[in-house]
Amino acid sequence: MKYYVYFDAYGNARQIINEQQLADEFHNNPNEFLAAMCRRQQDTAAGNTSGHVGTLSFDNRKDLEAYLAGLGDEIADFYVGSADSRPYNF
Repeated sequence: MKYYVYFDAYGNARQIINEQQLADEFHNNPNEFLAAMCRRQQDTAAGNTSGHVGTLSFDNRKDLEAYLAGLGDEIADFYVGSADSRPYNF
């Protein structure tokens, strides 16, 4: 199933809808979804934001949420020295 995910300006997933919800609520138009999310987040016009909508396809919502939960782990692991790898050895 296709999912549409609104990511804010920092790349954080803020809202998830499926393809049926996109058709029912936003006339099957991801740009309408983006405009609605931007208005909710900042109460301004969509032109004043830098968020985006990503289209992801997963078998179920649980897999999608697991994927989204893991975003950014590679960056966090780098800075905390995961697996005894030290990014800054002086």
